[in-house]
Amino acid sequence: MKKEKKLWLGLAAVLLLSFSVLGYYGYEIYQKAPPIPDKIISPSGDIIFTNSQIKDGQNIWQSIGGQEIGSVWGHGAYVAPDWTADWLHREALFILDIYAQKDFNTNYKLINEEQQAALKIRLQKDLRANTYNETTKSITISEERILAIQYLSNYYKGLFTDDPKFDQLRSDYAIPKNTIKSEERMQKMNAFFFWATWATVTQRPDENISYTHNWPAEELVGNVPTKSLFTWSGVSIVLLIMSIGIMVFYHVKSGEDEHIPAPVEDPLLRQGITSSMRLVKKYFWVVSLLMVVQMLLGIVTAHYGVEGDGFYGIPLDQILPYSVTRSWHTQLAIFWIATAWLATGLYIAPSISGKDPKFQVFGVNFLFIALLIIVAGSMFGQWLGIMQKLNLVENFWFGHQGYEYVDLGRFWQIFLLIGLFLWLALMARPLLPILKKKTEEKNLIIMFLISCIAIAMFYGAGLMWGRQTNLAIAEYWRWWVVHLWVEGFFEVFATVVIAFLFVRLGLLKTKTAIHNVLFATIIFLSGGILGTFHHIYFSGTPTAVMALGATFSALEIVPLTLIGYEAYHNYKLSKATRWLKDYKWPIYFMIAVAFWNFLGAGIFGFIINPPIALYYVQGLNTTPLHSHTALYGVYGTLGIGLMLFVLRSLYRDIRWNEKLLKISFWSLNIGLLAMALLSLLPMGVWQALESIEHGMWYARSAEFMQHPGMIILKWLRSIGDIIFAIGMVTICWFVFDLTLKNKTILNK
Repeated sequence: MKKEKKLWLGLAAVLLLSFSVLGYYGYEIYQKAPPIPDKIISPSGDIIFTNSQIKDGQNIWQSIGGQEIGSVWGHGAYVAPDWTADWLHREALFILDIYAQKDFNTNYKLINEEQQAALKIRLQKDLRANTYNETTKSITISEERILAIQYLSNYYKGLFTDDPKFDQLRSDYAIPKNTIKSEERMQKMNAFFFWATWATVTQRPDENISYTHNWPAEELVGNVPTKSLFTWSGVSIVLLIMSIGIMVFYHVKSGEDEHIPAPVEDPLLRQGITSSMRLVKKYFWVVSLLMVVQMLLGIVTAHYGVEGDGFYGIPLDQILPYSVTRSWHTQLAIFWIATAWLATGLYIAPSISGKDPKFQVFGVNFLFIALLIIVAGSMFGQWLGIMQKLNLVENFWFGHQGYEYVDLGRFWQIFLLIGLFLWLALMARPLLPILKKKTEEKNLIIMFLISCIAIAMFYGAGLMWGRQTNLAIAEYWRWWVVHLWVEGFFEVFATVVIAFLFVRLGLLKTKTAIHNVLFATIIFLSGGILGTFHHIYFSGTPTAVMALGATFSALEIVPLTLIGYEAYHNYKLSKATRWLKDYKWPIYFMIAVAFWNFLGAGIFGFIINPPIALYYVQGLNTTPLHSHTALYGVYGTLGIGLMLFVLRSLYRDIRWNEKLLKISFWSLNIGLLAMALLSLLPMGVWQALESIEHGMWYARSAEFMQHPGMIILKWLRSIGDIIFAIGMVTICWFVFDLTLKNKTILNK
C-alpha cells in the first residue's frame, strides 16, 4: 500500500503542477497574442482594413473549410498552400520590384546581388517594424505595402472565384470555382490573410522575433531561425537520451514481471452478460460502417492531390470538394475510434457488477441514437457551410468551424459533450456500488472512472473559443482537445482498459495492474500535458511556450522507445494457455498498437517535435506521416482490438472466421506501412529539403507539388491505400458476419 500511495501522490503532483503551468502560459498567450487592430491605416490615415473585416474574414475562411483548405501558420491541409507563407513571399517580391523599378528602373531579379541585398534590408525595415499603436488600436502600413495588398487581393479574388486565368492553379490546389461567391466576402478574407501574414513578420514589442517566432522561413524578409530554436532543440534531444537511460535503468532494476499461473479455462465463461452489454454490438456495426466510409473518403481526398477538380474525370469537386471530403475523413476517424472505445466502456462497466442499474438499457439506446444524429447532422452542416449556404453565425453554430479535428459546428460540439457526460453516467452507475464494497479492484476502478471523467470533461475545452476569437488563442484551446483529449486521456483510458482486461482474464494480479497503470500514467502525463505546447511553437505564442513544448514533448517519446517490452509481454501472455488462442487476434492488435506507438507516435513524432525541425517541416507531409501512423496506427488499431475483445466475450462459444481476421490484420498493418514508406515519408523529406533551401512557400507551391517526381510519389500511395482498404472491408465483413449470423448470444 505504501508504494501505491506514493504512486497516487505522484500522479496528483504531476496533474497539479502540469496544469498550473499550462494554465499560466495560457494566460500569457491571451496577453501576448498578435493584436487584432481596430483599423489598419495608411500613413495619411486612410482606412485599409477594419477590425470587423479581419474577424469576419477569419469566419469566411473557416466557412470554406478553414484548416481543411490549405493552412494558416502551418496548421491545416497540404494540397493548397499555406496562405500566410504564400502571401508573405508574394508580398515581398512585389514590394522589392517596386523598389527596384524606382531605384534602378528594372525588376528586382535583374539587379546585382549587392543591390538586391540593399533592397532586402529596406524591405525588412518596413515589414518587420511593429507599428501597432496601443492607444489608437491601429496599425500603420507603408504605401508600398498598400499597393501589395491591392495586387494580392486581386490575385486571391481570381483564385477563389472564377477567373479563367486561374483554372489550372485551382485544379492544382483542389479549390473549386466560386469557392467564395461574393466580392465583399473575398475582401474580408483578404483582410484576414493580411493580418495573419502581418503576425508572421512583425516583431514582438521589445524583441527581435516575429509573433510567430520568425515562421515561416523566408530569407527575403529576415525570417530565419533564432538561437532559441537551436538551443531548445538541443535541450530536447539531450533530455530524451538522458530520460531513456533512466527508463532503461528502471526496467532493469525492476526485473521481470511476476508470473501467475494462467487459469485452466477462460474466466469470462463464468461472467454473466446483461441486457445493456448485448446492445453494444450495434455500436460496433456503426464503427465498422464508419471505418469503411472514412477509408473511401480518404481515397477520394488523396486523389485530389493529383486531380484537384474531379475524380477520374468526374467533376466531383462541384458536389464534394476537397475541403468537404477531408473534413469528413478526419472527423469520422475521431468518431469511429471514440465510438469503439466508448462501446468497450459500456460493456466493461456492467460486467464488473454483473447487473444493469435501472434505465441502463434505455441510456445505452438513447446514447446510440444521439451519436447517430451527431454524426449525420454535423457532416451535413459542414457540407452546407463549405458550399456557402449558411451565413457566418449559422455556420459557426451548425456548419464548419474551420479547425482541424474540431470542424463540427458549435451546436454539434455541445451535443457531443452532453453525450459524453451521458456516457460517463452510464459508466459510473454500475461501478459506484462496487466501490462501496472496497474490493481488491477498487483502485483500478477509481482509475477507470478518473479516465472516463477526463474524457468527458476535456472535450469541453473545445467550447473555450468563440466565433471571432483571436486565432492564437483558439489554437491554444484546440490543442487541448486534439492533444489532451485525443492523445492524452484517451491514452490513459486505454491503459486502464487493457490492464483491466488482463486482470479479468486472470493473467495479471490486480495489485500489479494498478501499479503498472499508475506508473504508466505518471510517465505519460509528465510529458504529455505540457507537451501540448509543441503544437503551437509558431502560433503567435511567447518564446517560453516553445521552451516548455520542446522540453516536455521529448519526455512524451521516452516511454514509446521501450514499447517493445510491452509488445513482448502481451505476446507472452497470448501463449500462456491453450484457451487464450481464442483471444489471439485481439492480443495481436494490441501488439500492433505497440509497434505503431514506437514508429508512428515515437519516431515519426519526434522527427517533427524539435523546434528547429518543425520550423522547416510544419505543414509538410511529415505531419500526415505522423498523424496517420499515430491516429490510426495507435488509436484506430487499439479501437479494433478492444472491439474484438468485447466480441470475443459476447460470442465466446462461436468459432471465428480466422481467415478474415488474418487478412484484415496484415492488410491494415502492411497497407499503412506501405502508405507511410512509399509515399508520405519520401514526400515529406523531399519537401523538407526544399523548405530548408527555398522556404515554406516553395515546398507547398503548385510548381513543386506538381513536379513529375512528386506526382509519382502521390500515385505510389495507392499501393498502400488498396492494401489498407482490403483490411478495412474484411474487418467490417467479419463484424457483420459474426453478429448477424449468430443473433443469439450464448451463455447468457
